[in-house]
Amino acid sequence: MPLPAGPDTAVGPAQRRSDWATLQRLFPYLWQYKWRVGFALAFMVGAKMANVGVPLLLKELVDAMTIQPGSVEAMLVVPLGLLLAYGLLRLSTSVFTELRELVFAKATEGATRSIALQVFGHLHALSLRFHLERQTGGMTRDIERGTRGVQSLISYSLYSIFPTLIEVIMVLTLLGTKFDMGYVWITLVALVLYITFTVMVTEWRTTFRRQMNELESVSQTRAIDSLLNYETVKYFNNELFEARRYDEGLEKLRRARIKSQTTLSVLNTGQQLVIAVALVLMLYRATQGVAQGHMTLGDLVMVNAFMIQLYIPLGFLGVLYREIKQSLTDLDKMFVLLEKEREIADQPGAQDLVLDGPPAVQFENVRFSYEPAREILHGISFHIPAGKTVAVVGPSGSGKSTLARLLYRFYDVTNHDDTGPHGGGRITINGQDIREVTQSSVRRAIGIVPQDTVLFNDTIEYNILYGRPEAGHDAAVAAAQAAHIHGFIEKLPLGYATTVGERGLKLSGGEKQRVAIARTLLKNPPIVIFDEATSALDSANERAIQAELKSAARNKTSLVIAHRLSTVVDAHEILVLVNGEIVERGTHAQLVSSGGVYAGMWALQQSGAD
Repeated sequence: MPLPAGPDTAVGPAQRRSDWATLQRLFPYLWQYKWRVGFALAFMVGAKMANVGVPLLLKELVDAMTIQPGSVEAMLVVPLGLLLAYGLLRLSTSVFTELRELVFAKATEGATRSIALQVFGHLHALSLRFHLERQTGGMTRDIERGTRGVQSLISYSLYSIFPTLIEVIMVLTLLGTKFDMGYVWITLVALVLYITFTVMVTEWRTTFRRQMNELESVSQTRAIDSLLNYETVKYFNNELFEARRYDEGLEKLRRARIKSQTTLSVLNTGQQLVIAVALVLMLYRATQGVAQGHMTLGDLVMVNAFMIQLYIPLGFLGVLYREIKQSLTDLDKMFVLLEKEREIADQPGAQDLVLDGPPAVQFENVRFSYEPAREILHGISFHIPAGKTVAVVGPSGSGKSTLARLLYRFYDVTNHDDTGPHGGGRITINGQDIREVTQSSVRRAIGIVPQDTVLFNDTIEYNILYGRPEAGHDAAVAAAQAAHIHGFIEKLPLGYATTVGERGLKLSGGEKQRVAIARTLLKNPPIVIFDEATSALDSANERAIQAELKSAARNKTSLVIAHRLSTVVDAHEILVLVNGEIVERGTHAQLVSSGGVYAGMWALQQSGAD
């Protein structure tokens, strides 16, 4: 059924925060590596000092070559020393750069790992409502871009932007002290024009870039959704329809990419124009100085080298600015995921559920709705005594599975005295309101065999052991034997090492359901829920497994949700749920003899009409 947008529902674009706010959000992850950040910055400054020293030595080298004929000693000694120093400075630049990257690599990778792990954990903590409405392809793309954005942001800012700023300051200082302020003003004006033009055009381009990313996410979502529903596509012979639908997204993406590339060409052309004019003006002024005799040939070479060293990294400023802005956008999207409010959260100071044996479960006047306008449960009250079995039957859509979701705390009802959109009432286990204890302890106490079994794309043994991962192979075999699937697994070429495919699609519905039964048996919780646990089984296997399910439910508190009434005849109490209300309750014999709704359902199923 369609669900509304709750507090942690991924619907609609979130309002984007400022770049500075995103950086502040990232800062704590890097601060834990503050010593490495400090060393990296020191190595960065060292690399730039060595880099600025190269043109200075080049000037001395050129000036040293303007000697009188016959001065052999000067020709052999002075240039040789300068050449060695020149080589050492070049080497120092590379060494400092590599040391900076080596020292800071752990900080970058550590911050990326911490953020990715936190997002992963937070997504698991969000409610079922969020995961029913999410778009898996787009969301995974956002997470992938966000983790990559951390590395890009650090790399481009620490390794490109900051070093270039330091170098600009050093070069302007040298030009102003060694020559005159004319060189400084030409450089400053060129830099201001260059940066202003780059920022303005890049901001203009960002619209196309963002549109391109959104279209890419849509295209990715459609592709993944289509592949996940491979069988449905085949059932309805809709391969061409899916291809056309995917191609529509690709065509929009192609147009957006062409726009992005066209605007990039405009940016690059304008940048090179500013650089070319600045270089011509600087060299014209320097050549005039040489011609007038107050500058040497080495000074001319030094000015040219400074300009080349300065403008080469500036040539990538547009790319860097765009990538940094994009990284901030991608990072912000991931932080938005991380900051989504958890609809179902433990109360401050919540304690674990305390159990000393099979517990009693109580539903007290539970009212619940997914949407305010449509209430699903209308004041449901029933009691499952400790170690007993209560079954719930009724037509589809009557709210049977909602009971299991509420008991698992996939959703919460509001406090019993509230009249909010989600209804009211309370659910207790051993007298403890499940909203007042930790979710983890509640779910640890409950095992479920769902109607729609979804398996991990891993081995059969992995999926069985998921009920208790530390149990080991022998325990998995014992659980499989109890679920009557061991014989089938043994006949497979790879046995328990057989992979089940995406969502378990390599197995039949009955085989998947028996794996689900096996892993619940292995978990061995004090409370078990059987939600149409044998709906995908044939009659022979259903009868064989019924005995095992009864054995599994022995001395456990059990809630059985069933459509086949033959599976619940031994329940201690049977509830008949119609349109969210309990219309009948009692044992099988009592309900059949009463001639009500249950008796009619029983008669239909016995005659084979249902």
